[in-house]
Amino acid sequence: MVEFSSNFRNMRSSAIRELMGVASRPETISFAGGMPNNGLFPVEEIDRIIARLPREVKQVGFQYGPTHGYPPLCSALKDFLARKGLPIENHELMMTTGSLQALHLIDRVYLDPGDVVVTENPCFIGGIAAIRAHQGILRSVPLDEEGIDIAGLQEALDQGPPRPKLLYLTPNFHNPAGIVYSRERRQAVLSLLPGRDIVMVEDDAYSELYFEEQDRELVTPIKALGPNPVPICYTGSFSKILGPGFRLGWLLAPTDIMKACELAKQSIDACTPTFSQVIAHEFLVSGQLDRYVAFVRGEYARRSRIMREALREYMPEGVRWNRPRGGFYIWVQLPRGLDSAEVLQKTIAAGVIFVVGKTFDPEARLNDRFRLAFSHTPEEKIADGIRVIAGAIRDCLS
Repeated sequence: MVEFSSNFRNMRSSAIRELMGVASRPETISFAGGMPNNGLFPVEEIDRIIARLPREVKQVGFQYGPTHGYPPLCSALKDFLARKGLPIENHELMMTTGSLQALHLIDRVYLDPGDVVVTENPCFIGGIAAIRAHQGILRSVPLDEEGIDIAGLQEALDQGPPRPKLLYLTPNFHNPAGIVYSRERRQAVLSLLPGRDIVMVEDDAYSELYFEEQDRELVTPIKALGPNPVPICYTGSFSKILGPGFRLGWLLAPTDIMKACELAKQSIDACTPTFSQVIAHEFLVSGQLDRYVAFVRGEYARRSRIMREALREYMPEGVRWNRPRGGFYIWVQLPRGLDSAEVLQKTIAAGVIFVVGKTFDPEARLNDRFRLAFSHTPEEKIADGIRVIAGAIRDCLS
């Protein structure tokens, strides 16, 4: 039998994807999927956009497009990113097939087998998978409530050989930890980077989903805080602010990096679906994106409150969790000695699922935590699901 490649042997099935089969059962209460609620999608608005598109624009949407993206969308998106303070000059923008593709492209052009990437712990599972798919070595640093631990980050950056090639961070409404980096922690990260031969990847899928207006300034991208001491690649997505099915992400990077990533993309899918880009462009330039995002912020804030109220009511003593200021997630810590996989086995039997902590641990060891996503679950089922999980934790404690 012909052997599979070493790249393939480094791939692992996503624990979240494995749970999707259970989540599809109508009776299941799922806190597993970090995705929008189907009932919140702007279906009528998109119907109207498609109906009024000129025939020649629809024809363009059916065709192949430039690798870097549909030019009108790229232009409008640059204006959108400039409002965040991001440096558009001397940078290039490319549309990607979801922001996960942007991570894969960066890893593909930089990582040789055995190269080191410094990450957070916990870390977005898609980021972990992309690094492993390119045979990178993960060197993780713990998070606290304000961001990555700075002493640990300095140690990880200084450690070698080999010295790390990439630094991968998710500063805004972290998946899974739910935290947002403080302004001081962002500046501290930047202060460690001058003089290092490293590229930073800032993954920012959630910054538009802050719950309170006072937090708008807090989610300013690290890349926008001043001159970049090292190259910073900024990735984002329409998945959480329009719909995952559009499969639209983006990469903002210095010109030399973008040229390499564009070449890599040409060998994968040639271009991101043009029709999705045409619709996203109309949604953005018409002002509907701003109105829609303002609407879903309120929806997700309410779901977050419902979940936190249920946690306070039902969870046994010793269980702790964060108070999210935006995004989709609550990160729960169990009392010492409990394993979230054991809790999950009990809740699956009762029709409730979540994602265990070691899924997000680059070393796949720490399992006294788990992620709850409040974004997709129907509001009326959130408290019932939390009650089931709390009961399973009590059973494990007894």
